[in-house]
Amino acid sequence: MTNNTNGFSTDIRVNGEKLDCVNRFKYLGAIIADEGSKPEILARIAQATAALAKLKTIWNDRNIALSSKIRLMRSLVMSIFLYACESWTLTADIERRIQAMEMRCLRKLLGITYRDHISNEEVRNRTWQAIGPDEDLLTTVKRRKLKWYGHVTRSSGLAKTILQGTVQGGRRRGRQKKRWEDNIPEWMGMTLGAAMRTAERREEWRELVARSSVVPQRSTKTTG
Repeated sequence: MTNNTNGFSTDIRVNGEKLDCVNRFKYLGAIIADEGSKPEILARIAQATAALAKLKTIWNDRNIALSSKIRLMRSLVMSIFLYACESWTLTADIERRIQAMEMRCLRKLLGITYRDHISNEEVRNRTWQAIGPDEDLLTTVKRRKLKWYGHVTRSSGLAKTILQGTVQGGRRRGRQKKRWEDNIPEWMGMTLGAAMRTAERREEWRELVARSSVVPQRSTKTTG
């Protein structure tokens, strides 16, 4: 018998072979951990930051337009960060880390340091001047998760069974860990049951997501 991280004794075997009980493992390139999504997101931030640093020759090249640099950053850096983001559970702390990481990347492209005392809003405005109004990284993560939630809700496979299934017993006393599905009513301003019923109707769900505060309309106002 093996004691897992929650103190329960387990003896799981497959074809007679005993499986180890661990508190984290990597599956299809993503970290699955007892702590939730934070270890995976921090690893993604580190990987994206490393990719950004490797391309400093491009970011420092004055012959490359800012709009081209931003597109390169999205395809070569942000794509690494966004891998499997649909599976993440976001907390206020994680959201701040995502926003901070994006700002570091944009400041690198613009050649701005924090010693220059230029606000994040001004950094965003300069980016919009180069490529036009566009959604920020955190909005992209939320939009992808909501889109995937709708897709799974309308499906009939194992993912839906896991998402909507329940297990015997109750949750422990005290402050509860945030669950993956807790983000849905939090972002959409409705109960999880209402969100589930709405997501069954594809076009209505897409329209609701597009109109929600999660995917805000960008202001075209810029500063001089």
